Amino acid sequence: MSALMDPAAGLDSLGLRKVLVVDDDAAVRDALSQTLELADLEPLAMSSFIEAKDHIGPDFAGVVLSDIRMPGRDGFHLLEYTQGTDAELPVILLTGEGDIPMAVKAMGQGAFGFLEKPCAAADLLAALGRALRTRALVLENRQMKAQLETGDAAARMLYGQSQLSEVLRDRARLAARAGTDVLVSGAPGSGIYKVAEVVHLCSANAKGPFVKRAAPALDRTSLSEAVAAAQGGTLFLDDIGGLSPDAQIALIEALEEGGVRLIAGTTQDLSQAVEQGLLQADLYYRVEVMKVRIPSLKERPEDIPVLFRHYVAQASEQSGLEAPEVTADQISQLMAQDWPGNARALMSAAMRFVLGEEQSQNDDGEALGLAEQLARVERSLLIAALRKAEGRASEAAKTLKVPRKTFYDKLNRYGVKPEDYRG
Repeated sequence: MSALMDPAAGLDSLGLRKVLVVDDDAAVRDALSQTLELADLEPLAMSSFIEAKDHIGPDFAGVVLSDIRMPGRDGFHLLEYTQGTDAELPVILLTGEGDIPMAVKAMGQGAFGFLEKPCAAADLLAALGRALRTRALVLENRQMKAQLETGDAAARMLYGQSQLSEVLRDRARLAARAGTDVLVSGAPGSGIYKVAEVVHLCSANAKGPFVKRAAPALDRTSLSEAVAAAQGGTLFLDDIGGLSPDAQIALIEALEEGGVRLIAGTTQDLSQAVEQGLLQADLYYRVEVMKVRIPSLKERPEDIPVLFRHYVAQASEQSGLEAPEVTADQISQLMAQDWPGNARALMSAAMRFVLGEEQSQNDDGEALGLAEQLARVERSLLIAALRKAEGRASEAAKTLKVPRKTFYDKLNRYGVKPEDYRG
């Protein structure tokens, strides 16, 4: 099944597809593997526990499907070993037809599920889908916990598992080490303030003050007060392009005296502001030497699941309500949207979701139909594949397992150009 036609494709942020298939019967093992491959899963076929055990561990990005009755160490031994190695790794056991006592025993010992042989492909794939989603959440939560426990502010505060998110974290760390003034840019709602704070926390001045001000509200006097408050640390001026001419001159003078680092934030192209005489060229060239650009959610749709779950957890803590379950269907609806309001809009959606008011909508506030939701998800998957392949359409088509002609037809339908993702 093509990834572009599979409703579940791309919805798990970790993209889990691996299934460790353990069965001593070669014919059964091959049949199961073929069924999984046709469903775009990745079977790892093993004939015994001995062969399988080296794949079982806390880092295994998949689930286990095993027969119970095998010579030597059977499925129960495999289940016990898995429980001792990683109790959160789902194991689905295959039992003989009508073997109810065996199934009850399996569930009692911690099996994620059981299926009677021979089982229908639809039942098998449904059970594996639930197990893979559960495993994806486990690994995602572990990664988030590890990020929270690390002293690296970039890993702790800038969420996302896409390549663009990793580039953003690396850029923030580089800007912090550089020690120069910094320009943080991004679309409205993309989190400019948070990235500026991360640069400060990763810098040598992390223990100094971090002073935030809205540039358009400052005159020369209030700017001087902000600079004084930020001595030994960082001054973050949001919307730097709106700083008054008089305050710009005062800022340049203060920066030349030293003692404070400037991080400027903007949603505009500041080079145009310089050309129009709205921004002092000296100030622009001070900050543009080290630029950190925040990618929009539209550029990295694969980050939407992890970000939304994080915001749901935050909203539930703030509201004192229990966090509701985030289903694959809900993630599909979220990924079907362009999110012009970026992280801020996604955060608002998470709060509405926790309060029970969520609804998939378009920019006009109307509920999205199924066709439009699927179209937006498909467009997001096309863009993600092109970005991963650095604009190489043939490679992106192979990743999505669709013919090149079909891939190009879809690019034309959605107005997506491969050259926009090169370099």
